[in-house]
Amino acid sequence: MIKKKIYGETLKEQLVASSKDRLFNFSLADGTVRGVILNGTRMINEMRANHELGILETLVLGRAYLGGALISADLKGNDRISIQIECSGPIKGLIVEANAFGEVRGFLSNVPIPVEKPLDSFDLSPFFGAGFLSVTRYLEDAKQPFTGKVTLEYGNIAKDLANYYFTSEQIPSALNLSIKFDKDGEVTGAGGLFIQAMPGAGQETIIGLESLFENFPSLGEVFSADTEPEALIHKVFGQYAPKFLANRRIEFMCHCNKERVRSLLTMLPIEELKDILENGPFPVESRCHHCNTFYLFSESDIRRIYGKRFPDN
Repeated sequence: MIKKKIYGETLKEQLVASSKDRLFNFSLADGTVRGVILNGTRMINEMRANHELGILETLVLGRAYLGGALISADLKGNDRISIQIECSGPIKGLIVEANAFGEVRGFLSNVPIPVEKPLDSFDLSPFFGAGFLSVTRYLEDAKQPFTGKVTLEYGNIAKDLANYYFTSEQIPSALNLSIKFDKDGEVTGAGGLFIQAMPGAGQETIIGLESLFENFPSLGEVFSADTEPEALIHKVFGQYAPKFLANRRIEFMCHCNKERVRSLLTMLPIEELKDILENGPFPVESRCHHCNTFYLFSESDIRRIYGKRFPDN
């Protein structure tokens, strides 16, 4: 992956910028409710820069990145999770992956998203239309991935993910996904909140938390003001005795590289490789969909790839 350096060139500048992007696991009400909160401002800005996205595309894919990071909070080892949306609206679909190390990547199916008139709200349901949301877990100890699938009921990633957990896993859940833009269209804050009621959570507790959740402040605005996630949780949910359990970094990251892409090119049918050699054009461009990194291969690169497959030609 070649990440655009929008936060400075030096390692120190990069570390300072990334220090606030973290995910925090916590519990409420004596452990009967689990929660996750994250500040993902840098992640969303880097995603936007690499994928060269406008405001609408940043909002759609950014919310999916925040959602993917939140639901990855219980992963361990080499576990990973993916969210896939297939829909009839102008968005067409998206895929986002997150792993246990807090690394998130993914892409939109249609960029730019066609817009017939200026946006008058951040209601994105018309851009989704009808479709499906799938969540796939790739667990290290499992023999095969597990996928759950629900219809898109809301055209709102937060509400549709909550519906997925209630429908597919029978877990009452709520998500808040927020991205704040300034008057120039720049992202100044981005974050997410994920609450789940565990077995043993009383009805009174659930009703009380629902009320607090509905009135929860905009995380985009909160993190634009450099509010600490832990302080916010204690302030809003203090009566339910929050306990923070763990925290980890969150980052826009893809592990593609030129050698991996070269390996994929070696698997092209011989007719395609031969056609590329004969007709070009060079350099050949190969793009990673997940991070929008372009890798260039010269004529000599392609000739070497061809030669490894067919050394006598």
